[in-house]
Amino acid sequence: MEATGTDEVEKIKSKFMSAWHNMKYSWVLKTKTYFSRNSPVFLLGKCYHFKTDGMSAALDSFRSYGSNFDKINTEISGNVEEFRKDFISRIWLTYREEFPQIKGSALTTDCGWGCTLRTGQMLLAQGLMLHFLGRAWVWPDALDIDNSDSESWTANTVKKLTASFEASLTAEREPKILSNHHRPTFKRNRDANEMRNEVYHRKIISWFGDSPLAAFGLHQLIEYGKKSGKTAGDWYGPAVVAHILRKAVEEAGDPELQGVTVYVAQDCTVYSSDVIDRQCSFLDSGKADTKAVIILVPVRLGGERTNMDYLEFVKGILSLEYCVGIIGGKPKQSYYFAGFQDDSLIYMDPHYCQSFVDVSIKDFPLE
Repeated sequence: MEATGTDEVEKIKSKFMSAWHNMKYSWVLKTKTYFSRNSPVFLLGKCYHFKTDGMSAALDSFRSYGSNFDKINTEISGNVEEFRKDFISRIWLTYREEFPQIKGSALTTDCGWGCTLRTGQMLLAQGLMLHFLGRAWVWPDALDIDNSDSESWTANTVKKLTASFEASLTAEREPKILSNHHRPTFKRNRDANEMRNEVYHRKIISWFGDSPLAAFGLHQLIEYGKKSGKTAGDWYGPAVVAHILRKAVEEAGDPELQGVTVYVAQDCTVYSSDVIDRQCSFLDSGKADTKAVIILVPVRLGGERTNMDYLEFVKGILSLEYCVGIIGGKPKQSYYFAGFQDDSLIYMDPHYCQSFVDVSIKDFPLE
């Protein structure tokens, strides 16, 4: 009887926490992001300028950044739509709910604790996109997805929260499946290269699915984190996540991933000889081969708050053609930083709860 009573208490606690997470992390008020038309915008090594006076103004503004950027070979584009397509094409990974239970726990959501793992996933996803698709690639359907600006996020969220809370308390929650049924379908004639890129785009996303079998999914990352003393529900720091990503890439069984490796710098120092060692490898046949190396540098930029003396270095890194981004922020609140304008950083926020998407089904929704 005592055990049964304990189980009931745990079930009620689990339902309450699920409802609370939905309220806390699904309540997102859409805010407007403002850009200046007088300053260049950098996004993972690409430079965009929204001024309409022509490319000379963009070049002048770009040069004004000084010697820190003199040696950076950066593509400059003056098209606002090109920037939108580029930004939307980045893989955005957030809190999820109702995914398969994490081994050794009762958790089916990472709300409230998984933000650094999510930003780490975004970092690795960008590295894989560079490797398989190249920096010039953008998702052809990027501008075809529903425009959330035309909807009232607040009204939709209230409806979702009410239904979610009631379903959670009655244990009758229906599985949520994202569907394209009500969305317009856009067809276009695609050449062989576009079709190849589409396959890789979908494959990269599937590697980050929230299932125990996904190479870089939350379930696998948590398993690798156990050696660092971390378990599901703990908060993970950026340095720990860097080593988890290295291990995950090493252990990935997909043949497509055998050409990629991760190097994690020690004591904020990158040793070229160690990077070369990671790059050079030998196949089972004994033949030498080379790998693409993702270099991660765990570093703390200040004490209790960011030291602004490092800002120019951060901007310099985000201007590099092969930059995969920066993760971090403040304790228990991690973001994925992908660019900047002037002294403001552009980031992607994982603190938004979305429904589980089954990436094992054919043509799973990419939106």
